[in-house]
Amino acid sequence: MSKKLHLIYSVAIIFLLNFSISKAELQTPNSIILPAEVIKIQLIGLMNNDEKFKDSGIEQTWNFAHPENKKNTGPLPNFKMMIKSRSYQMLLNHLNHTITNVGSSDKWAQFEVIILDKEKIYHKFNWQVEKYTKEGPLKDCWLTTMVSSPIPLGSSI
Repeated sequence: MSKKLHLIYSVAIIFLLNFSISKAELQTPNSIILPAEVIKIQLIGLMNNDEKFKDSGIEQTWNFAHPENKKNTGPLPNFKMMIKSRSYQMLLNHLNHTITNVGSSDKWAQFEVIILDKEKIYHKFNWQVEKYTKEGPLKDCWLTTMVSSPIPLGSSI
């Protein structure tokens, strides 16, 4: 094999390994992650959206979306467009967030989430997670079933 071809293969392998490692860094649902932690994982991902790779925060959020929610939002590329739209873009690279439990049972939990966006404007969301009850790898995992439209709360200044 020529040196040039060997170099091309080496670079391609390194790229693929780095890409695979980056993708592997995203958390996936498991039954020991509590409801508020699911939302915290999603919000930290969105806060640092491009930190691991482009749109890693959106993909992190997608990982914890309930299958029924994924049916409503469409495949991942549609979900990315939705999060980047005017309706939810304030979640991307936001500065701070608070998560407050407003009600729960053994099958669902609802939270008030307040974020401070990068323009220093507060927004409130209602964020709901449910325990997945069907058989399979997601059984007993808490997953996001609903995020309300944002309610602007005004500037922090």
